Amino acid sequence: MTEDLAPINEEDFRQLKERMKLIADADPAQYHNEYSLKRYLRAFKTVDNAFQAILKTNKWRVEYGVANLHENKEIIEKYSNKARVLRHRDIIGRPIVYIPAKNHSSNDRNIDDLTKFIVYCLEDASKKCFEEVVDNLCIVFDLSNFTLSCMDYQVLKNLIWLLSRHYPERLGVCLIINAPTFFSGCWAVIKGWLDENTAGKVTFVNSEMDLCQYLIPDILPTDM
Repeated sequence: MTEDLAPINEEDFRQLKERMKLIADADPAQYHNEYSLKRYLRAFKTVDNAFQAILKTNKWRVEYGVANLHENKEIIEKYSNKARVLRHRDIIGRPIVYIPAKNHSSNDRNIDDLTKFIVYCLEDASKKCFEEVVDNLCIVFDLSNFTLSCMDYQVLKNLIWLLSRHYPERLGVCLIINAPTFFSGCWAVIKGWLDENTAGKVTFVNSEMDLCQYLIPDILPTDM
């Protein structure tokens, strides 16, 4: 499997880099490298839209305290069974975020704290990208032993918002494995919140053989 990314207009890319020079002092950590700029251009289509989206992300990162989330040990430990960034990668080198849905209940979470944990995981996974090779992620939702009490639409809305606004084009593929038949009703709701591009990245995997097209099954955790 290889990456099939939309081409970037070189003139748009040059213009966006010029605009970024104007805010260099406001982006001391240089969070937005050339790969980041290309992701924003792919997602937001025009130089103006991409630049405005970058400004909003920069503001959000500061106000949300993204750089310091790793210091919040209490939240990280509390929600550590909800998701994990794996040591191993998928077939084409993407970092993997593994989410065992059976461990979740909408009745046993603080939405603000859990959203911070999600951002922490996205940050951790993004830092593991070999951007020269592949700069997006593989998210695996494992629905084994999934029940309707595990379904949390608000958390998914928050994840979709984060990916679309502040981690654009970071999602490479979303694998849904071990889905029970009744999940089709949940998916009909969730799919309505996704744009066509993102919906196209979601793949239901129905067998271990199919999963092998994306990753080695043995790398998935058995202790969560």
